[in-house]
Amino acid sequence: MDLNELRSDIDKIDSELIELFEKRMEISKKVADYKIQVGKSIFDKKREDQKIEDVKAHTKSDENKEPTGELFEKIMEISRKRQYERLSESGVTDSQAKSDPVYRDLISEGEGGRTTNNSLILYRNATNQQSYLRDNLVILADRKLSDETFTREEQENLIHFLMSILIEESARRGFYGNLWHAFLTLLLVSDENAYSMADEMRGDTGGSIKELALHDLSCFKKWFDIDFSEMIERLHVPELRALFEYQIGSSESKVFNTRVRDRICELSGCLSRCSDSEEMLGELTMFYKHYGVGKFGLHKAFRIRHEENSAVIEPIRNIRHVELKDLVGYEIAKQKLIENTDAFVAGKKANNCLLYGDAGTGKSSSIKAIANEYFDKGLRIIEIYKHQFKDLNDVISQIKGRNYKFIIYMDDLSFEEFETDYKYLKAVIEGGLEKKPENVLIYATSNRRHLIRESFKDKPAILDDDLHRNDTVQEKLSLANRFGVTIYFGAPEMKEYDEIVRVLAKRNDINLPEDELISEARKWEMNHGGLSGRTAQQFIDYLLGK
Repeated sequence: MDLNELRSDIDKIDSELIELFEKRMEISKKVADYKIQVGKSIFDKKREDQKIEDVKAHTKSDENKEPTGELFEKIMEISRKRQYERLSESGVTDSQAKSDPVYRDLISEGEGGRTTNNSLILYRNATNQQSYLRDNLVILADRKLSDETFTREEQENLIHFLMSILIEESARRGFYGNLWHAFLTLLLVSDENAYSMADEMRGDTGGSIKELALHDLSCFKKWFDIDFSEMIERLHVPELRALFEYQIGSSESKVFNTRVRDRICELSGCLSRCSDSEEMLGELTMFYKHYGVGKFGLHKAFRIRHEENSAVIEPIRNIRHVELKDLVGYEIAKQKLIENTDAFVAGKKANNCLLYGDAGTGKSSSIKAIANEYFDKGLRIIEIYKHQFKDLNDVISQIKGRNYKFIIYMDDLSFEEFETDYKYLKAVIEGGLEKKPENVLIYATSNRRHLIRESFKDKPAILDDDLHRNDTVQEKLSLANRFGVTIYFGAPEMKEYDEIVRVLAKRNDINLPEDELISEARKWEMNHGGLSGRTAQQFIDYLLGK
């Protein structure tokens, strides 16, 4: 079979897909008509999720399961969009529609509101939903402009929709107080533009760019000063007042570090009290200086996602809040790690660092602790895995111009003999033509001192078919040698294990007699992985769960 025949088969399948898609959309309209008659909501998230799982389960090839699920998810989104359009033609409102992202996008595209950044020069990088919320709430607050833009019915429908978006934008981040002010502040601290990126971690840069920033802040000043009282009375929405004195319960932010969340809320209060744009810019500049801007300013740890031909650096929303003092023992190892990291964040010479040793001894926890303890000093951690090494150069190119210190973190790094990715990593760490940026270090953890699996055949022998055996050994050692600091985390001895158990029990208010505690801990380790800090923590968790 030649290429033309194969292409002909693909064209035939594509034609069949198009015909089936059109039939499905026709049925979707009939489904919409039925839902109009019985008053049934269009979006049923539970059913949609189950449908995707069923589709994936019926896909025979494992490599096609996820793509097939994504294809059907997109088809269902298009189907729902057609149904919402059908409802709109019939003048019917779906009370549950606002929970559907497809409906929100449809409203944003239609005549239910408008989005514009025309008045801004630098701070134009809000999402479509954020711009939609900001611009339409500003319009509704102006009676004359609101009447020119919308009918009274549209105004009344739109205000409740905007309220739902504002609550959604705020609740995920744990905002409290005046949610409108907190939202505007979020736009300012998230926008990576020429002014904010020049100011991050440095302070006021001045110059012409500052004048442009002041222009934009004058717009934000007007938005901060909006009095919504008239709109509340006109549109009969007294419930809107609750969003200006919003109180949260015990829930925490799902997006931000709590400390950063609180600082944003504090900053929103400061900005609301500023007398002019110059004073607002001063407050904002201080925030940039201490926290930075955008995702790197507001998050401490990141992971890599490959998208088409580039790497996307995305925040890790939840990172375990562990500190180095929480790790019992290993004082010498922790001190070496602290000294190297201190030098790095201070702008001094520092080395790539390899933490190696037995499993469960706190290597990965030490890296998490570093991320937590050095966040305020401008340190950020980017986690990357072996299969993502091809993205390393792209990642480094994205972070080398930023005024933060970045640790690229590789957990449980090791290679088998047949794996050759380590050669690529060697060139990235040290050895390629391009110099590694001063603001980037690589920290790795491994159970192997030399990272690459070694065997007895690597030992010198009289009968050896490799004429340059020493060169082969040096090739394997060269990756580990590129880590200037190596720190050993060995399994604790029995007395050290006992001490770890005692300390952890005390921290967790476990009041067992010491003899019984140690006896049970030793029984536990014999059946659960041997002597290690991890085993001790698992034993404590077991006691807490009883």
